[in-house]
Amino acid sequence: MAKTPKFPELLRTQIRHEFTAAQQYIALAVWFDARDLPRLAKRFYRQSIEERNHALAMVRYLLDRDQPVVIPGSGDVRNDFSSVHEAISLALEQERTVTADIETMAKAARADEDYLGEQFVAWFLKEQVEEVAQMTTLLTVVERAGGNLFEIENHLYRESATDVEEAPDMPPVAGGKL
Repeated sequence: MAKTPKFPELLRTQIRHEFTAAQQYIALAVWFDARDLPRLAKRFYRQSIEERNHALAMVRYLLDRDQPVVIPGSGDVRNDFSSVHEAISLALEQERTVTADIETMAKAARADEDYLGEQFVAWFLKEQVEEVAQMTTLLTVVERAGGNLFEIENHLYRESATDVEEAPDMPPVAGGKL
């Protein structure tokens, strides 16, 4: 009896996680926006779009592989925070969780001997290294700012001068990237 591949099911589950991350980042952006922190808000509005694109890249992959796709709802989203530090800590923890999920998918693709799936998920592994590093740096900046929110905003302003667009090697996105 043939074993049921685990990778496609994990990928379907990850689509929900990516949409939930997108919603969580919108909630963070709105929280920052409501506190007149435009650079932090912009950072998380943009991050939300990136997570949406990741979910739809996974959708496109499943469609291209003739696999069933069901668009899920998102999970719970937190909207209230006591500080910028708490909000950024949540974002960092979310990225670490996604990294663990992507690693699990990579292991499943390899165990399934799904070499196309393994190749597909490799891009997301590389992306997660960047995501965790950026969020770790942002949390460090928040800690070093010692409550001075202008320092955080100034840091993000300076960083925006060197922003790089999303990697051209990103897998195709269903409906196209935003």
